[in-house]
Amino acid sequence: MENEKEAHPSHRKDHRTDAFATKFVDKSARWQQKATKHVPKDEKPPPAGGVDDTPIPDAPPGYTLKITFNRAESLPIADINSLSSDPYVLAQLNVDLPPRHKQDPHLRFRTPTIRKSTDPVWNCDWILANVPATGFKLKARIYDEDPNDHDDRLGNAHVHVDSLHDNWPGITEQAYKIKKRMGSKRAYFMRGCAAMFSHGLEMSGKLVVSVQLLGKTEVGSNGGRVWTVGPCAWSKHLSPMIGRIAGTKEEGESKDGAKTESYNFQANQFQLAGPVPAPLYHRYVEFKPFIAGMFTAKSLRGYILNRALRHQHSRVYNYDRYTLYGSFSSPSKDMSLQFLRLAHYDRGGRIFTYVITLDGLFRFTETGKEFGIDLLSKHTMHSDVNIYIAFSGEFFVRRLKTPRREPFDSDQETHPPAEIDESSPSSEPPSDPAYYALYIDNDSGTYRPSAKLLPLLKEFMQRNFPGLKIVTLDCCADAEKMGKLKGEQRERKKAEGKGMVYMQDEGSSLSSSDEEELDERMREFGEEGADGGGPKKEKTRMKVKREIKESKVFGAMRGNGEREDKEPQAVAGRSEGADGETGHSSGELRQKDGVLRPKEDGVIGDNEKVEGK
Repeated sequence: MENEKEAHPSHRKDHRTDAFATKFVDKSARWQQKATKHVPKDEKPPPAGGVDDTPIPDAPPGYTLKITFNRAESLPIADINSLSSDPYVLAQLNVDLPPRHKQDPHLRFRTPTIRKSTDPVWNCDWILANVPATGFKLKARIYDEDPNDHDDRLGNAHVHVDSLHDNWPGITEQAYKIKKRMGSKRAYFMRGCAAMFSHGLEMSGKLVVSVQLLGKTEVGSNGGRVWTVGPCAWSKHLSPMIGRIAGTKEEGESKDGAKTESYNFQANQFQLAGPVPAPLYHRYVEFKPFIAGMFTAKSLRGYILNRALRHQHSRVYNYDRYTLYGSFSSPSKDMSLQFLRLAHYDRGGRIFTYVITLDGLFRFTETGKEFGIDLLSKHTMHSDVNIYIAFSGEFFVRRLKTPRREPFDSDQETHPPAEIDESSPSSEPPSDPAYYALYIDNDSGTYRPSAKLLPLLKEFMQRNFPGLKIVTLDCCADAEKMGKLKGEQRERKKAEGKGMVYMQDEGSSLSSSDEEELDERMREFGEEGADGGGPKKEKTRMKVKREIKESKVFGAMRGNGEREDKEPQAVAGRSEGADGETGHSSGELRQKDGVLRPKEDGVIGDNEKVEGK
């Protein structure tokens, strides 16, 4: 115990270099401020932040293309244990169209991961609108997914098309050589060793890609930007470790059918059908001097914060074998229902933080003041520290008693706060989106979206989620109403969120990189600690609290939100009353209700594709 106490940062003795480091950081911030004052006369100063009315540059209409990543051949071996790889493609499209600002993010697309294969088959489509007649450059990076470490790059493949026209024949399953120069040296060394014992094994891999021209894009007179048409792909990212730190739980079933609860945290991504309305264009607000350095990574302090936030984004939206995938060819009621599943319908009084990127990628996680990790409420992290986004804020979902009436009608009842028939957490929710209302606002201090653009946001969300009622709230003009509604959500969360508390046994240890062991131990601790009490239980609770405080991942970024003393289960976890639609045991994915779910045994096959009904 004495060694642990001495090793803790709070008990470390001061060193003379600490003062130098602090002075250096302060000086770097002052240098950054001085540098920003001396702007050349021929350069315009950056906008103050918030809504940016810079118009889209004029250009003639372009073409709609469907890019298909068919498969890859002869990829190197990145995993020594399985003598295979878990490959996926991260593609980026570059065109000659000038952006509104040079800081605008690139158009990118990620395929699902294929498990344990050096010859993966994706057959994954990416439909883009308004690609100019001057052609495009497609850069496809092939990676090996490794959630416990960093993803190893297996190489790059490039597709260059100089021009497009009405009679362009397209590309049909053409193989492009994967360049090894930027690939993992370890992976290609293992490939070379394997080639020594197999004469038919090739050292250079290939990526097979198809491109089909679907016709001219109908955009009116201005074709100054490219956007993603579809498919409307979604992904659900599960993290037991973050769930343990944040205190979030999900219900599930064991192999013998018994109900269980485990720590879990859910992050969601949903590609919405474009285009995003052009006026939805917001820049971060520089309300403190260090904010500009954080987004541009130019100052020392800004560079450190930028790297930290990007790292946390990659951990929250982490892809691993528990990630669930699906897609819909176009917006439909089934797509609206899938969004409601990701938001857990109206259960638990949940409030979500969201960001919509310029290409219509909708990212959201459940957050709130009751969470111990203030970082998860930051729009900067959800946007991956992007300088420009479309919109951001918070939202929640409520169930309506009468689907034919509007949510704010005088005789309309909603859950919460009203107790509507069959609205308990254990009952099956209605399968019609008309029974639900999405309350969405512009409550974001980072980007401060304009309230005047809320009608455009409502129109865009209605177009992507048919049947779902959309209610917009202005965080300033509707502050009193919004505070009341969110207060009712939090009260419902307290009422529905109480459940079994799982304590960690005193003699056990936890590995943050082993999620299977984490789930199993949490179940064991729950069974042993549910009926326990007295000093041993209190000692165990304090140990869990200390481990959370000393966590390497989020310890430095922890916010000031504190849990209420009358809820001791918030230290070890808070039951979320989940709808039970995501059992995440190890196994092969199977299709059910338009969702890819893990089976009880076997190997995950992420190449299974779910299309909208």
